Amino acid sequence: MTSLNEPIAVVGMACRLPGASSPAQFWQLLHDGVDAITEAPRGRWESDALPVRRGGFLDRIDGFDPAFFGIAPREAAMMDPQQRLVLELAWEALEDARIVPADLADTGTGVFIGAIWDDYATLLYRTGIESISQYAVTGSHRSIIANRVSYLLGVHGPSMTVDTGQSSSLVAVHMACESLRSGESTTAIVGGVNLNILAESTMGTIRFGGLSPDGRCYTFDARANGYVRGEGGGVVVLKTLARAIADGDPIYCVIRGSAVNNDGGGRSLTTPSRAAQDAVSVSLITGAYPTLVRAHASGK
Repeated sequence: MTSLNEPIAVVGMACRLPGASSPAQFWQLLHDGVDAITEAPRGRWESDALPVRRGGFLDRIDGFDPAFFGIAPREAAMMDPQQRLVLELAWEALEDARIVPADLADTGTGVFIGAIWDDYATLLYRTGIESISQYAVTGSHRSIIANRVSYLLGVHGPSMTVDTGQSSSLVAVHMACESLRSGESTTAIVGGVNLNILAESTMGTIRFGGLSPDGRCYTFDARANGYVRGEGGGVVVLKTLARAIADGDPIYCVIRGSAVNNDGGGRSLTTPSRAAQDAVSVSLITGAYPTLVRAHASGK
């Protein structure tokens, strides 16, 4: 068991985001101030009735090489594209970390993936009883997003899809760090994925009152009128700093600490609590380390 204050090293990264298919491309997008918000791709949503059609979209979500991952084409057709994307990103992140995926077999590597939507399951079951195969359950169940990676690599650490609403990926990072510090995991593959497949999901968010009608985010601005939905995925590979140094891994940065809490009441189920969000910061500051990762799990 390592120290509860052991820093956690980020040793590998991969991402697929609007306008950027790698961390280097994403950095360039940020450097150049590129606005990656666009109209929904042609054919993405069947309905033309959505009053808001702007968001952050990937160019394609249907491309996948099942043979590379040892998956039969019929099974791949039943797989949520979020599962397929996370498989690709986990592999790319391990390559970036200079870790041979086969070397992780039978190790205590953990997989923690944040995800909150399962639009593909709805689409899948709309096709009718006759088209549902033996792969439908594993292909559509959200928990399998993380389990696919663990199965592919043959690893035995924790394997979980984390859903805490908008904070899911940060909470997944927190859980991975705790697992590494306790010695439960030796290495952690951590990330998040989201694909905006269903028009109904977007309409639900519109009627909830969360989406910006003009497709713009004005954070901390008097013009703020909602957020813009985005999609994509990102995965990082984590180790304790001591292990990463001993293994000679490339180190991008260090996570010194993290904390999670919940509103626990307030004006409404979905209204953020300033006091609770202050408290999660205080719990970090008064701990043994400063914060580089902060997550506030709300809405559950």
